[in-house]
Amino acid sequence: MQWIDIGVNLTHESFALDRDAVIARAHAAGVTQMMVTGADLASSAAALQLAQTQPHTLFATAGVHPHHAASLESEHLPQLRALLSRPEVVAAGECGLDYYRNFSPRTAQLRAFEWQLELALECGKPLFLHQRDAHADFLAMLRGCAGAPLRGVAHCFTGGAAELDDYLALGLSIGITGWFCDERRGRHLAALVSRIPTQRLLLETDAPYLLPRDLRPPPAHRRNEPMHLPHIGAAVAAARGESSADCAAHTTAHARALFQLPQIAGLGAAS
Repeated sequence: MQWIDIGVNLTHESFALDRDAVIARAHAAGVTQMMVTGADLASSAAALQLAQTQPHTLFATAGVHPHHAASLESEHLPQLRALLSRPEVVAAGECGLDYYRNFSPRTAQLRAFEWQLELALECGKPLFLHQRDAHADFLAMLRGCAGAPLRGVAHCFTGGAAELDDYLALGLSIGITGWFCDERRGRHLAALVSRIPTQRLLLETDAPYLLPRDLRPPPAHRRNEPMHLPHIGAAVAAARGESSADCAAHTTAHARALFQLPQIAGLGAAS
């Protein structure tokens, strides 16, 4: 089995001392390709640089997370456009709206999101989207996009049936993380994942965040790693009534189609 982790924060400081070992453990678990998430201009450039060290295995996204939206000014857009023009950068984002924490003013979030939607369409890159407690504004902005039909993923989906239906109606794919394995917060997702078509389901760890709570034995630390993606995939597959092999096959095929990732020989065997 081959798995693709469409969202891992490999430039995070928690990976600074053992990043190569983390990548090697992921490969040994069958995670053959990973997308390194960019959250601001600096981390997007770092994600690109990291992706360039392992062609065909690591890829990058480039964008400004709503937490950092206040730092994005119009004079920065050429730099973001240049990042999005790189072939190693396969998605625009992480971008969107977050009214849960409001680390940036809502006006700044809306402005930054609008700019990034325009750049994604201009550069022909699918979107890597973030939304928390901002569904109405988020949906309105996506529906207001001109041009080609939307392509992208609702990253780390944790919403309810109505949000899922809205995203599927827009043509978005759905990213499921280790939140699914959290018996406190993710139980409702078990009834929803079977509603996601096979050509719309994607898997991600969002490492180092969202360590699956049902790992046994639990790790001594709280850092998530991409090697845990097959564990998430197995839980999702069970809820959908399919085998892990089938889940790996269709999520991998869809990730490659949406983000235009190349085929790659297996680097390990999924457990």
